[in-house]
Amino acid sequence: MSTATSQIVSQLQRSIAHAIYGKEEAIQLALITLLARGHLLIEDVPGVGKTTLAQALAKSFHCTFQRIQFTSDLLPSDVLGVSVYNPESREFEFRSGPIFANVVLADEINRTTPRTQSALLEAMNEAQVTVDGKTLKLPHPFLVIATQNPVEHHGTYPLPESQLDRFLMRIKMGYPSHETEREILRKRINSDSLESLEPVAGVNDVLEMQESVARVKVDTSLHDYALEIVNRTRKTEHLALGVSPRGTLMLQRAAQASAFLDGRDYCLPDDFKKLAVAVFSHRVVASARHASLQRKSETTESVLREIVDSVRVPL
Repeated sequence: MSTATSQIVSQLQRSIAHAIYGKEEAIQLALITLLARGHLLIEDVPGVGKTTLAQALAKSFHCTFQRIQFTSDLLPSDVLGVSVYNPESREFEFRSGPIFANVVLADEINRTTPRTQSALLEAMNEAQVTVDGKTLKLPHPFLVIATQNPVEHHGTYPLPESQLDRFLMRIKMGYPSHETEREILRKRINSDSLESLEPVAGVNDVLEMQESVARVKVDTSLHDYALEIVNRTRKTEHLALGVSPRGTLMLQRAAQASAFLDGRDYCLPDDFKKLAVAVFSHRVVASARHASLQRKSETTESVLREIVDSVRVPL
């Protein structure tokens, strides 16, 4: 990583931390998702900074940003756009929806119906949408940051496996520590922190960093290491659904982005190990014999940690 690029990365981290206090790990994972050309799912209770993290990331570099508040009556056309008849030209004109932005915040994504959730599938997988038989490209970079409340909350629709598999990783913000929350009260960190953020990078800077991430070297032994973890998720009796091939690719991309942020042009085993749970936890399904619906996410994460810890790290 060049000195200039290193400075941009540091500035991005500081900029986001200005609005999200005491959440260095969440900030790091959000940047990894952006540079790995992935999408981020943030799952937690209301009020812990999920939306603020997405807004802070978008405000930290020059880009277009759209927020979609998902509700039970939201339609796919509210996300993708709609063709409107122009009486002057006597033709239908396409009015693009909020999905046509560099950073899209899908707020409370599990409060909308599966029909509307499915409108994001093509966009997240191929960076394009098909409307009225026409395929339209989305801007680059393209990042969807979705927030969701735990599935046991009222008025939510659990995301299907096909939707979850489109996200690079799922993270949880968690409650702040006592000291951190006291510091938040002392500094009165609120929406004013977001309004004061200024972009510290451009779209081209992000695209160049994404290209650099794709060139980070991954040794064959690390391929075998990742595949061993994946194969064990498919064989264990604790999981009814193991990690998909897309999940394996996502772990490699996340590991490359992690190495890049650490200033390396090669991956280490720790790049894979520390990200495996965040990348895999939403791609697997706990066996009915070993988990209740209320404890499903905790069960899959604990099973994944045991699997990762049991696989020998290549030297």
